[in-house]
Amino acid sequence: MKILFASDAFKGSLSSEKIIELLEEVVQRVFPEAVCEGMLVADGGEGTMDTVIRQLGGSYREIRSEGPMNESVQAHYGLLPGSKAIIEMAVTNGLPMVPAEKRNPMRASSFGTGMLIRDALDQGIRDLVIAIGGSATNDGGMGAMSALGVRFSDKDGKQLKGCGEELAFVRDVDLSHLHPAVREASFTVMCDVTNPLLGQDGATYTFGPQKGADTGMLKALEKGMENYASVVEGKQESVHQRQKVRALQAGWAFRLWHF
Repeated sequence: MKILFASDAFKGSLSSEKIIELLEEVVQRVFPEAVCEGMLVADGGEGTMDTVIRQLGGSYREIRSEGPMNESVQAHYGLLPGSKAIIEMAVTNGLPMVPAEKRNPMRASSFGTGMLIRDALDQGIRDLVIAIGGSATNDGGMGAMSALGVRFSDKDGKQLKGCGEELAFVRDVDLSHLHPAVREASFTVMCDVTNPLLGQDGATYTFGPQKGADTGMLKALEKGMENYASVVEGKQESVHQRQKVRALQAGWAFRLWHF
């Protein structure tokens, strides 16, 4: 008899590898003649990076980063064959890093994840996979983008670093200091859900409670996310309009030059 074990990790308790080890131990006691094999499985949360590196080969790069509550942490990401990198958000901004009684998505930030992305770009990596599951944050990626040079500011022009409670204060987005390699890079996001950003089935109301948000926090975070999304969307439209204008100007310049 041959038995294959393929289990995802149990959030905050057992890794995929440990589950396989325990199952094999039990099976060997009951069916000593059985041949057991294990396959690591991950869903974009904790253990995803280890699973991918184990299956594809690769190595780890360690750097100092920033945890979900702005604390200094030793973090790492994976370097894969073909000059690729895999970054697991849970490694530096993960939910298990914050004790249950201290979880607060209003204060938590994804800044550390942005630091890992920035380091990978500085290493010359241009093909990045980001596993976003298992985070302690609800900042819409504002912290990560801040670490990459995007500047978010409030109504008085004060720069915001990025956390859940600051979503409501965003009034402008400045992309002029964005890490230049971002425009050259390809990003693939790994997750196992299809929830929209906003609404009762959105990111905040679905995942906020497990990150420590009570009813009041959920309402504040959702309102802040609506504001954040509106400002970012407006910025994108503005950028697209400027690109169109530049294209038209370039076209007229080309015609004047040749005629």
